[in-house]
This record gives sequence, C-alpha cells and structure tokens, in this order.
Amino acid sequence: MNGAAPAARWFVRGDLDGFFGLALDNLVQLLLIDALCRGVLGFGDELMNGRVLPGAALSLLVGNLYYSWQALRLARATGRSDLCALPYGINTVSLFAYVFLVMLPAKLAAERAGLADPASFAWRAGLAAAFGSGVIELAGAFCAEPLRRATPRAALLATLAGVALGFIGLGFLFRTFAHPLVGFPTLAIVLLTYFGRVRFKGGLPGGLVAVAVGTALAHATGLAAPPTLPPLELHAPLPFVGDLWRGLREGALLDHLGVIVPMGLFAVIGSLQNLESAAAAGDVYPTRSSLAVNGLGSLAAALFGSCFPTTLYIGHPGWKALGARVGYSALSGVVMALLCCTGALSFVAGWVPVDAGMAIVLWIGLVITAQAFQATPSAHAPAVVVGLLPGVAAWGVVLVKQALQVAGYGAPGGPAIDGATVAAFARFDTFIAGGFALEQGFILGSMVLAAATVAVIERQFRRAALWCFAAAALSATGLLHSWRFAGGDVVLALAPAWPFVGAYAAMGGCFLLAPWITRPGDGH
Repeated sequence: MNGAAPAARWFVRGDLDGFFGLALDNLVQLLLIDALCRGVLGFGDELMNGRVLPGAALSLLVGNLYYSWQALRLARATGRSDLCALPYGINTVSLFAYVFLVMLPAKLAAERAGLADPASFAWRAGLAAAFGSGVIELAGAFCAEPLRRATPRAALLATLAGVALGFIGLGFLFRTFAHPLVGFPTLAIVLLTYFGRVRFKGGLPGGLVAVAVGTALAHATGLAAPPTLPPLELHAPLPFVGDLWRGLREGALLDHLGVIVPMGLFAVIGSLQNLESAAAAGDVYPTRSSLAVNGLGSLAAALFGSCFPTTLYIGHPGWKALGARVGYSALSGVVMALLCCTGALSFVAGWVPVDAGMAIVLWIGLVITAQAFQATPSAHAPAVVVGLLPGVAAWGVVLVKQALQVAGYGAPGGPAIDGATVAAFARFDTFIAGGFALEQGFILGSMVLAAATVAVIERQFRRAALWCFAAAALSATGLLHSWRFAGGDVVLALAPAWPFVGAYAAMGGCFLLAPWITRPGDGH
C-alpha cells in the first residue's frame, strides 16, 4: 500500500470553502427569485413557499447530489483524491429571461384579459418555459457537439452577453447607483476578489465578505430591517403536472418559443463548455450523462413547480483551487433545499436583501459580457458587438414600455400604446417601431446577425446568406420581429413579418452576389 493515493472521501476541509462559494451563488439566485417573483410578478406566499421554492429545491438537490456522487465514483475508479465535483445551480440568465421575457408579458396579458389570477397564469407560463428548456437540455446531451460546431462561438456568447449586459448588468447598475452606500463598497470587494485576484486573510471567500458587508450596510442605512422569524413549515415538493399541462395548452410554449429555444441551446452549449473547463483542470467527466442530468434537473423543476432551469456553473477550476472535492456540492444542495422547503428563505431574504448581493450579480453580468470578447477570436469582435446590440436594445424597449405603463398607458380609462404613440416618438427622432420589432425574438435575431457577421468576416459569403435566409424563415413564421399592440404593451404577434422576410432575403442575396461583384480589398 506504500505510495498509493489516499482514498477519496465524501468531505474534506476544502469542501467547506467550496460550499460557501457555491451555496452563496445559489443563495443569490434564490434571493433574486424571491424578490422578482414577489415584486415584479406579484406571486404570493402560497405560490412562492408552496410551489416555486420547493420545486427549485428539488432541482438543486437532484443535480448537486448526482454530481457529488459522480465525482466520488470517478475518484474511486481512478484512485484519485483530487477530483472536484461539477458546480451546478440555477441558470442566472434564464432566470432573468423567463421573468422579464416570459412571465411578465404573460401576467400583463392576463391582466388585460381580465383574468382573476394573473400571477398563476404567469406561473404556468413559466412552468411551460422551464419544461421546454429542460427538453432541449436533455436532447442536447445526445447532440451537443453538432450544435456547437454549427453555430459560431461569437454568435452564442454575444447573444448571451446581450441579455447579461442589459437585463443583468445595466439593471443592477441602476440599483447600485440608487443605493450607493451599499452598492459601492460591496462592488469594490467583488472587484478586488474576482478581478484583482486577491484573497482575504483567513481564507474568507470574497463573495461571503461582500454579502456580509452589504448586509451590515443595508441594515445600518435603513435599507433593510431585521425580520421576525416566521413559523417554519415543511413544504415538500409536489408534482404540478396538471398546471404544467394547462400552461402548455394556454399557448405559453408557442408564444415564447423565441426565448425558450435559444435559452435551452445556451444552457446546453454553456454546460458543455464548462465540462471542457473542468477537463482542462484535470477532471474529465462523461459528457452525455453530465448534460443529461442537467436537463433532468430543469425538467424536475418544471414538473414540481419551479419556473427556473438549472445549469452547470462556470468556475470549476476556481472551486478546485480552493480545495473543494466531492462533498461541497451535496452540502450546498441539501442546505438550499432546507431553506426552500421550510420557509426559512423568506427570513434569510429579510436579513440579507438582494441589495447585499447585487455586486455579485453585476459581476456575473460583466463576466459573461467580457467572455464574449475574450473567448472568441479578436477578428470576430465586430460580430460580438453586432450580437450585443439587440439584447441591449430590447432591454431599452422594456424600459420604454414600463415608463409608458407608469404614465398610465394601458390602465383602465388610460390611453393605449398604439400608432399615435409611435408617431409621438418619431417626432423626437426616436423610431420606437423599430425597437418594438427588434424586441420580439431578439435572442434569435441576435444569434443570426452575429453568425452572419462572423461568416462575412471569414469571407464565407454563402454561409452568411444561409443565416439570413434562416432569419427570413423565422420572420415568416412570426417568431422574429412580429409584433402587435396590446393595450399597455407590445407583444409577439405570431404572424408573418413580411417586411423582414423580404429584408433578410435581400440581405442574403447581397451576400450570395458578393463573390461576383466584389474583390478583396488592399492588404487582404
């Protein structure tokens, strides 16, 4: 036995550091879910504590326990004791996309239709979206490689970065500047830790320090107040298959296909890239089973009441460098499940407001945006910018519509957003009709434009034309740029957007003609 590698164990000292890091990541996601679902969507205690959070608990528990078991099994099979389990949790980008691009429009539509319970209607739409994402993630386990080869990395990352920069980065930048005494110090800590690559003495995780300082400042400035401990009640995850089926029948899947399909594809590709990151750190896990369990986690979420898909997290090499091995993932899953299923999360949310962790969320948005440039060839930078623009523009359009709703548009007895509104914006040289068109299906549009730009940069003009023709087909089906007025909102019309069908076809025709009507420029 002399010289043999020490046997792998369920828990080692480094797992405690890894647990704080991963649990903090997931805690921030859960706090966001609690704040956004209650504040933006109007979900009540029964819906949150009895359905959404227990479903999220199950999805986290399924994946974290599996990935810990997977790491222990592989460690024992290979005789290694340095394997680190794959980090896993709720998908941040999908969280924001499904709140603001699926459930909020569904809630507004239900209110316009006079439904008695708009929040439940929005919840069912979210279940359908999470289910669709889970199906794509599970199917992607068997065809991830062809998907990755078919789509340029710049197109995938830029589209993701557009959502991250607008809905995550800029949204939380507003919040940071609204509460600077809390936001700025915590942002400084996050920048020091994650960008400055320093560690606090005593080995305290930077994220934990940022949240602790943010919590103290929030209470000191009156932004948060100590809550009373609510009665702890067990809310076991229960299946809501009937509600999911009702959401599918209400058309949520088809209405929001332009959001669900790209989000599902991003989850597949992103998880695959994170597997590659783990392999680069020396931990090679099987692709198919790792991706399949991720998809099953999202399906479990949808079937048991949560509207939020899961994903493999970035940062495996970082957790491994902290000394995390097997048990940190399982412990994180168990602790998060207990918080969700006992109602204790509402108590934690009272003590630790979202503002205390907003610097971490802002950092996530920055990292995703920066990665779009760092992980693609420098020559493709223009394509990344092209892919960023639709997401940022869509976020701006959402702000415009919210401003109109604050002004009373769409309210009973108030004006409606209509052609007169568009004309009023045009008088100020703001072509909001273009923004309305850009917003609908912007995730698909971003991917297509960025991919076509990459092809042009590489002088693959036929491929660029094919991407444009694909956009024309999407416009003809109504999934791209098709919009209509709906009282106080502008929504997807699911009708052919003929001007864009012709425009994309003409664009593709230009690229097809390029080899005959152009020549390489000087120096190329």
